[in-house]
Amino acid sequence: MTEFLDSLDLAVDRMLARLPGPLVVGAPLGIGKPHRLLNALYGRVERDPSRTLQLYTALSLDPPPPGKGLEGRFLAPFVARHFGEDFPRLAYVAAQKRDALPANITVEEFYVQSGALLGSSQAQRHYASLDYTHVARALADRGVNCIVQKVAANAEGTQLSLSSNTDLTFDALDALAAAGAPRPLMVAEIDPLLPWLGGPAAVALDFFDIVVAPPAPFPKLFALPRQPVGDAEHAIGLYASALVRDGGTLQVGIGALSDALCHALVLRHADNAGYRRVLQALDPELERHPAVIASGGLEPFEQGLYGCSEMINEGFKLLVERGVMRRRVVDKLPLMQRVNDGSASDLDRELVDRDGEFLHGAFYLGSQDFYDWLRDLDDEARSGIGMRPVSEVNQLYGGDEMLERAQRRDARFFNTCMMATALGAAVSDGLEDGRIVSGVGGQYNFVAMAHALPDARSVLLLRAMREAGGSTLSNIRWNYGHCTIPRHLRDLYIDEYGIADLRGRNDEDCVIAMAGISDARHQRALLETAKRDRKLRPDFTPPQAWSRNTPQRLREALAPFRSDGTLPDYPLGSDFTEVEQRLLKALGWLKASTGSLGGKARTIVGALLSSGARDNEAMERMGLSAPKGAAEWLQAKLLRHALEVAKP
Repeated sequence: MTEFLDSLDLAVDRMLARLPGPLVVGAPLGIGKPHRLLNALYGRVERDPSRTLQLYTALSLDPPPPGKGLEGRFLAPFVARHFGEDFPRLAYVAAQKRDALPANITVEEFYVQSGALLGSSQAQRHYASLDYTHVARALADRGVNCIVQKVAANAEGTQLSLSSNTDLTFDALDALAAAGAPRPLMVAEIDPLLPWLGGPAAVALDFFDIVVAPPAPFPKLFALPRQPVGDAEHAIGLYASALVRDGGTLQVGIGALSDALCHALVLRHADNAGYRRVLQALDPELERHPAVIASGGLEPFEQGLYGCSEMINEGFKLLVERGVMRRRVVDKLPLMQRVNDGSASDLDRELVDRDGEFLHGAFYLGSQDFYDWLRDLDDEARSGIGMRPVSEVNQLYGGDEMLERAQRRDARFFNTCMMATALGAAVSDGLEDGRIVSGVGGQYNFVAMAHALPDARSVLLLRAMREAGGSTLSNIRWNYGHCTIPRHLRDLYIDEYGIADLRGRNDEDCVIAMAGISDARHQRALLETAKRDRKLRPDFTPPQAWSRNTPQRLREALAPFRSDGTLPDYPLGSDFTEVEQRLLKALGWLKASTGSLGGKARTIVGALLSSGARDNEAMERMGLSAPKGAAEWLQAKLLRHALEVAKP
């Protein structure tokens, strides 16, 4: 019998009573993790060394710490407003960051919040490098005896929805059953703010053994602040949008690169003439690029796209609202085959329109606006979104492979990476010293699936350069001591300077293609290394066109479209006020300018000699309109100088 409670402490009492031995707990990634329940459980076990807790999870979201100096002045008010003063930070994450988890508690994650735990020995030692689709099997191997999850309840109180996280719960139960293990204790925490999604995400009340509904107030869901999209990101998104085929299938990741791609797809559909003008300014030859001819197009979306993405995010909201994402699929193979080969009858098409879905995902994560959109969907739009297990979304085998192949025609799997090698390997999740930055997640799954589907492509997006220690480094490397995607799975790479098509190419052709999208300042060293290592003919000379690969040329090409609003800073909306947007630009410039000792000295001298911007609103927002003491006076001078230099 399902037990219904309204107390987190009482729920923990029941869990400890029903599992008197070691607690081996699985919890969803992202916002499906019940923070308050986990904190109550952690606190109880922390105080009782006779009990042990092993927690298996991923993406334990934690608001950023305010920090010090100007960054702290900016972040502290924003974090309080955006996440809420009462946001339940995870106690185990705070302990991990200090390497202070007690001896009787272990936390193992297969994907961590990007860059947040690089300094934690406990987190790094207990990271599990797993493809997303292999996690359920690993949970069964570890003997998980309890699963906790945040859920939504329908208005009638007759059903619960796994909502944001159908990804691993069903798969884990199947894996445990297949291993002959007992069904784990299932514990749900109802959150009235979690959007209701039905279909496969909905379960009966007795799916869970314990259901706890804590009283109000209800903390906000963790929302990702939408980041500004710069020239490089817009260029990458525009190039990527030309590789999407009308009537095809779309998977995208998260972050500014994905935001730029979704904006470019909407521009292509809603203002095709304007879209072509931007592409002409960016690259007059793009329409004739072999990869665009073979795999993409520039026309509006008459058929629309179907989304099949491990994560549903902000970009999908925009694509649905603007009519790009509307190609529906059904779970009936003969019908999908008739639709694909053009033999579908009027009745077939009616069935697809009535029963089909245009978006499948395994989990979702985004802004508060995104959650509001999901919460307020009308019945027709809601019925078009199907939350599915990750085993179904991220791979072809193990289920109805023929059906999934029929649904995923012309699939384009867009993911991001930190670096790529000239021979086609990708570095997406870790550093060469072994430390993990994030995790492989589903990236390998989608790259492999792109090679398994005859008309699919894997597209990895990256910025050509990065700033580190006051220096500009190339993200296209000859070699790197860590690899996420091996070079034998190379396909398409895109950065702000173009498209490199590596599928089926020999090593020399790959080197030339990757050098051709490298920043002009780094091409010579890359080519000389390739020649030294016998991967490039000695007499190769780079084309003159490659010299155009500079930030200045890119800035000049996109400037008219940045100024007229075609390529806005926040194409998917912003969580920052207008004054905060100005401050973000200024603080970003200041951080880049003071990365080295020399840069810091030059910036300080420039600030002291400059009268600075008279942006009183920005100075007041930072608490520096009337600085007190030498430290605040210098901060105010630096900020005024940065606001002046970084203004549009």
